[in-house]
Amino acid sequence: MMIHEEIVHVCGIPKKLIIFLHGYLDDCSSLDAKLLPFRENLHDRALHIPQAPHKCEVGKGMRQWYSMYRFDPNYERRDVKTFDDFLCYYDRMGLGLEETYQYLLPYIEQTLSEYNLDYNDLILCGFSQGAMVALYTALINPHKISGLVSFSGILAGHQRVLKYAKNNPDTLLIHGKSDKSLRPEALRFTEKQLQSLGCSVQTHIFNHCDHELNEEGLRIASEFVNQHSGTK
Repeated sequence: MMIHEEIVHVCGIPKKLIIFLHGYLDDCSSLDAKLLPFRENLHDRALHIPQAPHKCEVGKGMRQWYSMYRFDPNYERRDVKTFDDFLCYYDRMGLGLEETYQYLLPYIEQTLSEYNLDYNDLILCGFSQGAMVALYTALINPHKISGLVSFSGILAGHQRVLKYAKNNPDTLLIHGKSDKSLRPEALRFTEKQLQSLGCSVQTHIFNHCDHELNEEGLRIASEFVNQHSGTK
């Protein structure tokens, strides 16, 4: 399995590569349309928005990085009473994340090579399921990246990650306080796990924001990316 579809924006002479992963029941075109407030503030960057290689199991024409149905066929995670019960469903997803990591890795390495960049020039971003993949990939990969941005995500498969993590990138976590798809408590949980690995973590929680990318969050993310500019 390999990634063959993507949307690319190149701003100036790229000193950084940003890879932004779309969510479940989404695709790269839909994500790209939402990223204008993020894109317009970037300089000397290459932004790649890859298309997940799997057709989504529940949404015609949409994509997924891995099957959610496989780990929660009845979508029970949204209705469980406690956060611990909620977390159990996401911890089951470690295998799906590992499989995704294995076919995302060649894409990352090929894209870095195209710009003559290294892992320390890479910033991974993601929304929802894409954020879970970005978190897993950044922490498991033996090469440390420049930065990591998670929108409405959670450190899924966290027991596996804590056991095998090799890195602790600077991280920005953004979540909506009114998120009905992925509980907002996920941000504090993820922050705590990342800090235990030695990551420097910034967080932003938006009131009255559901499971979505909002303009202010995208602006904050672009500032985080620009702060991690550096040079080769």
